[in-house]
Amino acid sequence: MSSQQTATEAIDVSIEHLREEDLLEADRIFRLAFGTFMGHPDPAQYRAGADFIRTRWITDPGAAFAARTQGRLVGTNFATNWGSVGFFGPLTIHPDYWDRGIGKLLMEPIMALFSQWRTTHTGLFTFAQSQKHVGLYQRFGFWPRFLTAMMSKAKPTGESIGASPVKLFSSLSPEDRATALKACNELTGEIYEGLSVEREIISIAKQQLGDTVLVWEDSRLVALGVCHCGAGTEAGPDVCYVKFGAARPGASATANFDRLLSACETLAAQQGLAKLVAGVNTARIEAYEQMLAMGFRTEFQGVEMHRPNEPGYSRPGAFVIDDWR
Repeated sequence: MSSQQTATEAIDVSIEHLREEDLLEADRIFRLAFGTFMGHPDPAQYRAGADFIRTRWITDPGAAFAARTQGRLVGTNFATNWGSVGFFGPLTIHPDYWDRGIGKLLMEPIMALFSQWRTTHTGLFTFAQSQKHVGLYQRFGFWPRFLTAMMSKAKPTGESIGASPVKLFSSLSPEDRATALKACNELTGEIYEGLSVEREIISIAKQQLGDTVLVWEDSRLVALGVCHCGAGTEAGPDVCYVKFGAARPGASATANFDRLLSACETLAAQQGLAKLVAGVNTARIEAYEQMLAMGFRTEFQGVEMHRPNEPGYSRPGAFVIDDWR
């Protein structure tokens, strides 16, 4: 059945929570949808070796939604809770069911969840060139702002991790982990009130997806980097992916951001990974320029959309890495 044929036919679609037994099919649809849209020579092999579906479902099954028609899974969407900040994706629909209004249906429980979480700033990353995507999200109050550059650096090197003042979350005792999480929340709260990546840090540790780099100055946390490492994670084979990174605001932010990037490079090198990948919104101009100066180069870029139409922490002076994919 082609997407052209189904576009003229009415279908009944139900939205429910994604079930564990559907994860393999959800992963297949994710690759097929993105691979088809992006013109991959073999859409089913898009981002082969990376995992955006199972890892997010395990993190929060209650924030994973499925679209079904006649019992068949045809699409999924995921919400992410970063305290006062929330984002969603990947929103994927089987190509046979494009242009059927299923994307709109999969947005409705996401918006309800943001309200339940009392999220004050929500957003997404999407294709800047696609008015179809931008237009869908505008219906829900999201507005396009600055571009986010997905940047990479090959053959990572850097400072030695394990020696003070750089630590890995995995190396800490349970008591020290609790202290570190509190320090992480304090640091991110200085960047944007209520921003917290504690769930990401804990999920990565529990699922053994990578590690979190912690940069200290005496007893004060000055930077952190939440990283996926290698196959079976959001990074993919041979890649260290910084899902979130930040330096504490202040006079030393530039120097501490430099230390953070070096520490993430070292983590990648110690894991035997050939490439470090990190996204940065170009509204954070100092962070973007600093990454360019350190040898990062843009692989592709998309647009960040916000609800409400405000900067949030994508603004000058914010030394933050993320991309809301």
